[in-house]
Formats: sequence, structure tokens, C-alpha cells
Amino acid sequence: MTPYLIEITRIKDICYANKGQINTVIGTRHYIDNHFDKDLSLDFLSNVRFTSKFHLLRLFKKYYGQTLRQYLIDKRIEQSKILLVRGTSVTDTCFEIGFESPSSFSTLFKSRVGLTPTEFQKKSNFHKA
Repeated sequence: MTPYLIEITRIKDICYANKGQINTVIGTRHYIDNHFDKDLSLDFLSNVRFTSKFHLLRLFKKYYGQTLRQYLIDKRIEQSKILLVRGTSVTDTCFEIGFESPSSFSTLFKSRVGLTPTEFQKKSNFHKA
């Protein structure tokens, strides 16, 4: 082994020492990626991964730098952009990605993207034309 590979291995073992933790966090992220349109509470996600909800929160924040809720919202906003560009109505987009209220969806979308969903949709359709 080269000195470089030895050092990389040493750092990896320090940062990612617990494979169980890594599998829990990656599994949770994959679950969110595939079920973002469902009602995903912290209690539910911790039950899916058979771990304490507080432990899951700490692990997710440690490995991804954001909370489960932040990640879920980012995933929903990312998917909503795709649907809006395709021409899906704001209301249908809201319910399809797992929000319960078009007004809360619009408020959150504007705070994250800087445009309302309708403005975003008009702007993206303008660029396609």
C-alpha cells in the first residue's frame, strides 16, 4: 500500500467508522427519495430503520449536513420543479409531491426558489418556447 492510500484509509476509518450508522442513514435517504410524496414523519422513518428518532436525526445531520425534514422539503421542491416545467397545475403538483395545502406549498416554494410556483412555471415555459 502506498502512503497516500494508507492515509486515505485511516481518514475513512475515522470519519466513517460505523457501517451500521452509514447503512441506516443511506437507507433512510433512499426511503425518502422513493416515498417523498407520502406523509413521512420522524417517528415513521425511525420505525422503518428500527432506530431511535433522536439517533436518526443526529446521524442524518452528521452525514448529510441537514435534517431529515430539510432533506424531504428539498426533495419535494426538486420534484415540484420538474412537474411544473411539464405543465402540471400548481394544485396538482402540490398534492402529488405530498403537501396538504396549495398555499403552504406556494409559500415554501417561493421562500426556497425565489418565485411562486406560477411564476416559475411561466418563466420555464417562456424559456422553452
